[in-house]
Parts: sequence; structure tokens; C-alpha cells
Amino acid sequence: MATSDAHSRFRAAGGYARRMTTWEYATVPLIDHVTKQILDQWGSDGWELVNVIQGPTGGLVAYMKRPTNS
Repeated sequence: MATSDAHSRFRAAGGYARRMTTWEYATVPLIDHVTKQILDQWGSDGWELVNVIQGPTGGLVAYMKRPTNS
């Protein structure tokens, strides 16, 4: 099924087109004894936590995202 065909059927069924969200991303090193404060600060600035992994040097790294203004 072609994309335009699916879109036409969706609109014909009473649907509406919605703009796709675009995101910006950040990686944030986390310091053990202030992890909560770091995440709280980024969260209050509109960032959402996506994942936390061990970084290349052994420390934790948080991956954050938030919608862009465009």
C-alpha cells in the first residue's frame, strides 16, 4: 500500500493529519551522589529521561530528549 493511499483512506474515514513531533537530544554525565538533583534539574527544564547506560569510563550517562520549538 502506498503512503498516499493510506493517507487518503485515513482522511476519508474522518481522520486528520497530525504534525510529527521533532526532538532534540542531550547526553548528561551523572554524578553518583547528586544523580536525583541532576535529573530533577533537567526535568524542570523540559527534558525527558530516555535511558541511562554505563559510559565508556564506567560512570553513568543519561540520554534525554525534549520537543523542539519548530
